[in-house]
Amino acid sequence: MSTLRIDEDNLKNGILTLVVTLVEIIQEALEAQAMRRLEGGSLTVEEQDRLGNALLELDEAMAQLKREHGIDDSVEELRRGLDDAVAELVELATHPGERAGEARGGLE
Repeated sequence: MSTLRIDEDNLKNGILTLVVTLVEIIQEALEAQAMRRLEGGSLTVEEQDRLGNALLELDEAMAQLKREHGIDDSVEELRRGLDDAVAELVELATHPGERAGEARGGLE
């Protein structure tokens, strides 16, 4: 029976990269919702200030975490991969029965 060998540093960085990426995606959704509420006029000036400060603090904390652990590039790479996967799924959903490359006019 062979022993499973795990590189704990790679595992830790991989999990941290995934968590940071997910938090960034959630943060973008929160920012979009905040903008809708701002534009809709449903926030008081105090709420606007608190929300803006909270989002800024989160952004700074995430940037610091990425710097401290050297995962800036890993997070960006994972984001690009997720963006590509989402784009392909959207393409497949909007052009059912066609391959993604054919739906985009064969531009791959």
